Amino acid sequence: MIPSFTLFVAVVLYRILAGYYGAENSWLLNFSPLAAIALCGPLVFPRRVALILPLATLLVSDLVLNVHFGAALITGEMMARYGALALVALLGLRLRESRRVGTFLLASLAGSTGFYLVTNTVSWLTAPGYAKTVAGWCQALTVGLPGYLPTWMFFRNSLVSDFCFTLAFVGCLVLASQTSPAKKSEMSQLGKPVNA
Repeated sequence: MIPSFTLFVAVVLYRILAGYYGAENSWLLNFSPLAAIALCGPLVFPRRVALILPLATLLVSDLVLNVHFGAALITGEMMARYGALALVALLGLRLRESRRVGTFLLASLAGSTGFYLVTNTVSWLTAPGYAKTVAGWCQALTVGLPGYLPTWMFFRNSLVSDFCFTLAFVGCLVLASQTSPAKKSEMSQLGKPVNA
């Protein structure tokens, strides 16, 4: 559990540092595996912690970044992010008994995609710069608003970071199973269904 918790803390710190220095490095923007935290948390943390941890992680980093950028501490768009992460956490709870690596990697892709669709759709609905048409929605999902980086870049970065973090998280579980005899039988099920 300690390596997993360390990864969670590293994500918060990384997200804050990327926010501070990401403007100069577009590949850093949104390269923070928040959806992966929500998805993988239920594997090692108790149910309540698994649901609260991704939201608390996002809240801490949002507050720090909002202060840094002089933005309002709490915004309406933040609620969309929290809702999307809560849905990904519920998916992680649903998969909690699964020990298939492939299942978690596919769920990581699904979680990142769902997060992107929900948050960009809310931006399309609430931001005055988008036409409230199908073309405006497509703009919100691809190029975004003028003067900002294209939204597809944010999607690419979150997709890659969530996928990599999920792999790292599963790697932590495998390492933990090798050092703890009690966990070996449980982790030996990685790669096959629990019922097998």
